[in-house]
Parts: sequence; structure tokens; C-alpha cells
Amino acid sequence: MGVEAGEAGTDVAGPPRVAIVDDHEAVRLGLRGACADAGYDVVATAATVPQLVDRLGGEACDVVVLDLSLGDGTAVTDNVLAIRATGAAVLVHSIADRVASVRESLAAGAAGVIPKSSPMETVIRSIAVVARGDVLNNLEWASAIEADSEFAKAQLGRRERDVLHLYASGLPLKMVALQLGIAHSTAREYLDRIRAKYVEVGRPAPTKVDLLRRAVEDGILPGLDPEGGDGRG
Repeated sequence: MGVEAGEAGTDVAGPPRVAIVDDHEAVRLGLRGACADAGYDVVATAATVPQLVDRLGGEACDVVVLDLSLGDGTAVTDNVLAIRATGAAVLVHSIADRVASVRESLAAGAAGVIPKSSPMETVIRSIAVVARGDVLNNLEWASAIEADSEFAKAQLGRRERDVLHLYASGLPLKMVALQLGIAHSTAREYLDRIRAKYVEVGRPAPTKVDLLRRAVEDGILPGLDPEGGDGRG
């Protein structure tokens, strides 16, 4: 379940292991100092995502604080996916007017967004939320969704919604087909169609966990509160 930034604690097992990606050295130094003061373990900082991945060298990291507007021309989705591939969660640290980029980062799997105008105390608490595996539930998350018409519900048919509901709830596809009285191959076709529709609206869902998030976001499964929480928990 999403957690309000203001309610976050630091009750994770051991200090959060944090990395920072920002192409402004002053921002990197400021975040690094604040994290260190909070007792967090800053494992790496970098100006670009490829540089960060290289510096991590396989070292474990819980959260990467990512600036969206990097000067190297890399795409938001590519950056988020590259970070997630290391096993770290992504906390977007962005100026408030980049709604489309924020929405893109959330579609790629970022766990939350915190404005650069936020007090450092709020940023530190938000890192703790994401570090313990929660999705940050705040106004910026909701606004990024509501302000972008492309983040609308995918136009799923009734049977597609039925398949998504059962599959995202945890049933194997074979059991989904059995419950709905359809062939396994037909259920697979519905699932492929669902994924294709989410890609069309810029909300790809390549994994079962991603499909769960889409089902929660679109009200097909319970768990999304009005403030934009994710429903995982």
C-alpha cells in the first residue's frame, strides 16, 4: 500500500543503501550530505545512469534518487528500467512542471516522485518509504496521473477485464482459463491483447507484477486509494 511521505519512518533493517543520479554537482553533494546525516549509506553518486551502473558494479542498492532532466539526452524510461535492472527502486527527484516525464517514469516502474522544492527532511523520509519496499503515495504521484490524459484506463473489454482480474490476483493462466470456461490458448490471447493495449497508452506491463499495478491503478482490483497509492503491500 502507498504511504504518505509525511508518515514515513526509517524502520528498515539497517540503514537504507542509497545512490544519487543528478547532473548538478551541488544537488548530488547536498543529497549525499543529508543522507549521511540521516545515517543512510550512500553507495554511489553519478551524473548519468550508465555512469552510476558502472560505479555500482553489482553492489546492492535499495534506492536510487533520480533526476529526470539529465543532460546526456537519455530517455526517462530507459533510465528507470536500467536502474530497476540493478535491483534498486527508483525515487524520482524532479521539478514540478515536468508532469509528462514524471508520468513516463511511473509507467516504467518508479516507486514515487518527490519535487525538488520539497524540504530535505521530506526527501529523506521519502527515501525511507521507498527503501522498505513501499510505493510513495503523495500529491505529485496522483497529479502526474490525473494531468496526463494518456494515463487513462486502457480500453479493455469485459472478458479482458475478467482475465486481468483473475490473473493479476495471482492465479496461473491455466486456472484463469478454467474459471472462465475458455481454452488456455484463448486466455493467452486475451493476456497478449491486454498487454498490447497498455503499451498503446504508454503504460507497459511486461510482467505479472506490472499487470497487478495496472489492475489496481484502473480499479479492476482493489487497493488504490484516492491519493494514488499502488496497492502493493
